[in-house]
Amino acid sequence: MTERGILFVHAHPDDETVGTGGTLAHYAARPDVRVTVVTCTLGEEGEVRVPELAMLAAAEADQLGGFRYWEYRHATEALGVADTVFLGGVGRWRDSGMMGLPSNDHPRAFWRADVDEAAALLAEIVRDRRPEVLVTYDPDGFYGHPDHIQAHRVAMRAAELAADPAWRPELGEAHEVRKLYWTTIPRSVLAEHFDAFTGATDNPFEGVASVDELPFGVGDDEVDACVGGDRAAAERKMAAMRAYPTQIAEGDWLTVLGERLGAESMGAEHYRLVKGVKGPGTGPHGWEDDLLA
Repeated sequence: MTERGILFVHAHPDDETVGTGGTLAHYAARPDVRVTVVTCTLGEEGEVRVPELAMLAAAEADQLGGFRYWEYRHATEALGVADTVFLGGVGRWRDSGMMGLPSNDHPRAFWRADVDEAAALLAEIVRDRRPEVLVTYDPDGFYGHPDHIQAHRVAMRAAELAADPAWRPELGEAHEVRKLYWTTIPRSVLAEHFDAFTGATDNPFEGVASVDELPFGVGDDEVDACVGGDRAAAERKMAAMRAYPTQIAEGDWLTVLGERLGAESMGAEHYRLVKGVKGPGTGPHGWEDDLLA
């Protein structure tokens, strides 16, 4: 059996699960597909959602990164993903925190990383794994987080370097990914999420009058693919989310959303195709249901 490959580039532990967990589980279950997840930081600046672990936070003991590393291991195991890599090695770059915070200026902040240096490390992985498909964030990092934006820049540059025969031929034959996707979410799905929390005391959209005010989301006609909505993949995603207690607390809006709309709704993930030829579409919007098609 010829093995096919798909590589995901994410910023922090839990991004792979929240953003693409259904897709990862879907492809990890296929014996003919090699799934690789590259993560760029340990998520040291994340919010700690468990009171008894509050002292792990960056402003306290600054030990959250090590804890999230083990959460990540349990989560990717739940998704069925065996091939995981921390870009440059575990702890090479640090979580930069949200845009505009002092943590952006930490000497090891990923936001401060030299794009070509980081992209060269990723290009080595691309040449080694030789994936058909690469998945990352859009230029705004989906919602403006500096590490997501940087992951986008690094992934796009790495794809260029890996495909250039003149770039470091000693690393092996050049490899060009056949298809490149950015994660996204259609506004129609956001509207379903919005409606599910209307009037709820735990509303994550508190203070937002309509979906149009949210800084992310695209029209249905801008979406090219939807993957991961099958029950088996969705249930694996929900299990992986439970592996992140410091980031996704019991009763958090993400888990509540899965309960209110169903696991399949949480598992379904959407993508924009920015390089390559779109495969056959299905459903009312003609979205792909296989990124490898």
